[in-house]
Amino acid sequence: MRTTLDPCSGTATTAGRSLADLPVNFRVNRRCNAACKFCFSAFVDGPDHLPPGDAARVVELLREAGAGKITFAGGEPTLLPHLGDLLRCARAVGFVTGVVTNGARLAALVDTHGDAIDWVALSLDSGDDRVQAELGRGPLGHVGRTIALADRCHAAAIRVKMNTVVTDLTRNEDMTALVRRVGPERWKILQVLRVAGQNDGRVEPLLISEVQFAAFVARHRPLARDGIRVAAEDNDAMIDSYVMVDPSGRFFGNTDGVHRMSRSILQVGVAAALAELSFDPRKLDRRGGRYDWGRGASRTAA
Repeated sequence: MRTTLDPCSGTATTAGRSLADLPVNFRVNRRCNAACKFCFSAFVDGPDHLPPGDAARVVELLREAGAGKITFAGGEPTLLPHLGDLLRCARAVGFVTGVVTNGARLAALVDTHGDAIDWVALSLDSGDDRVQAELGRGPLGHVGRTIALADRCHAAAIRVKMNTVVTDLTRNEDMTALVRRVGPERWKILQVLRVAGQNDGRVEPLLISEVQFAAFVARHRPLARDGIRVAAEDNDAMIDSYVMVDPSGRFFGNTDGVHRMSRSILQVGVAAALAELSFDPRKLDRRGGRYDWGRGASRTAA
């Protein structure tokens, strides 16, 4: 395996297309400034992140396999020093780009690399800062910071999504007014999920039933009248419906409630690594994972 590579070349073919126009989630690092009790991305068995050149090569290989959209997540991806370079690499090879973030260093990233970001998904699980802190999201003030960051992204013509994990602490909450204020195009509502070896031992008091989750979703369906797409995913919808890459450059899935890893994409290639998991594109389509993700308004003509 090569440990250092040239920077992203800015070219990619689509030969093979084993990921034909699929979205890919690249969890680029383990490090995070929060300690969310429900987080299932601890990745305790690997490094914090790949060397920059290797990470860029993973991006190129995913695009060569035909993937159409890449979302950088973590950990907290904005803590990765070379995230901006990866965004520019992804843009150079033709990806629509996204970042899932709690906002840690998002403002600086938008200032320096905003022209390479199509989507930002802001993580916000409650309108009550005290609940956010109890969940482990961080110190008080997260709600206000998220609103300010949403405004900043809107001003930069970056398309905004919002991600909310529904737990036993929040299942009775009405977040309608807050979601309207943030103004996302899509609001992804996720049922808290237990993954063995990642969040077990912490998450159990937060688990909710499918009925409780459905009630939360139903309470917020009227947001569609405001042009906000509510995309709800219960535990079954999340399993095997994502193409995910871990900080080591391996595909991973959550079959049977535990992370299962492929061999490294850098070692065996995209097609061979993906074949080692149980990804089901039909489940991705059933949860609405393919949608109009075209570039932000300021980039449409680019």
